[in-house]
Amino acid sequence: MSHLNAGSLEHGGDLAAARRLFPHAPQPFIDLSTGINPHPYPLPPLAANMFAQLPDSAAQFRLCEIAARTYGAPTAAHVVCAPGTQILLPLVAALVPPGRAGVLGPTYSEHARAAALAGHAVMDVWDINELRQVDLAVIVNPNNPDGRIITKERLLALSDDLSGRGGVLAVDEAFMDVGPTEASLAGEIHRGNIIVLRSFGKFFGLAGLRLGFALAAPDLAAKLHAALGPWAVSGPAIAIAEQALADDAWIDATRTRLASAAEKLDQLLTEAGIEVVGGTSLFRLVRTRRAHEIFRHLGASGIIVRAFCEQPTWLRFGIPSESGWDRVRSRLATSGKPAGKAMT
Repeated sequence: MSHLNAGSLEHGGDLAAARRLFPHAPQPFIDLSTGINPHPYPLPPLAANMFAQLPDSAAQFRLCEIAARTYGAPTAAHVVCAPGTQILLPLVAALVPPGRAGVLGPTYSEHARAAALAGHAVMDVWDINELRQVDLAVIVNPNNPDGRIITKERLLALSDDLSGRGGVLAVDEAFMDVGPTEASLAGEIHRGNIIVLRSFGKFFGLAGLRLGFALAAPDLAAKLHAALGPWAVSGPAIAIAEQALADDAWIDATRTRLASAAEKLDQLLTEAGIEVVGGTSLFRLVRTRRAHEIFRHLGASGIIVRAFCEQPTWLRFGIPSESGWDRVRSRLATSGKPAGKAMT
């Protein structure tokens, strides 16, 4: 979804644009415009030669093995490492000859843009049944920005419908690390027409590392490997992710920590008279008639959230870091509405 037009921020995390929009705001900004874990995975020590040498192909294969185990893909041959899932979007769309692409909305706008770059005629739909006759169906699950979950049963039925006509289902599971694991299609990619995207940087709080994965049947994975070319992922990214994805204790503790933080944010929002209507434990979607006013009020206070031109009553809040809670609480309390009243 596009961001608010008047003084817009095209994507979350664009602090340069935020500085232009709110030049007199106190800094550093509290950036709640993304769905990135504010408590990043602790970086392991890295050997200096890792920055001087080309990435080790054996290390990348080990990473694929670990990613397959963590995400539930059948084998390492089903895993493609890439410098962020963003770069995979047009490559995945290009696996399907130009035709009709359908994106289940409202959702992340880059999917439609990437499909158009690959030559598809793109339509945004709000009913999953409208995807049954397209060549490429794209679903974000859990969805951004509302956290909507499509059950595995419905997704597999759609995959079956598409398969009969040579269609492909691409499911972006960027937020599945904090979603219901039973809804993931990672274990179903052997069907041959399902591609699952997984983001590393969001849950592990290391978006600047630029690392993501495509999970697909080996023939599709091989095509994506060829499109990316050699050394697509840096050696440091491989080393960090190899440790992080295998750290089950940190993963479990972080899921619990984020769920608690999301409940805390819901309470602050509700006390400010703002209705929470969806999200995941990495972001919360709210609805209020005063969305633009609150966006400006928070921005002037150095707190950046997401606003949407297609849905002018929506705002999306990321999870604050520990140092940001007090400022978020105080500025929400002065957003102008009596506590305890949800706005619809």
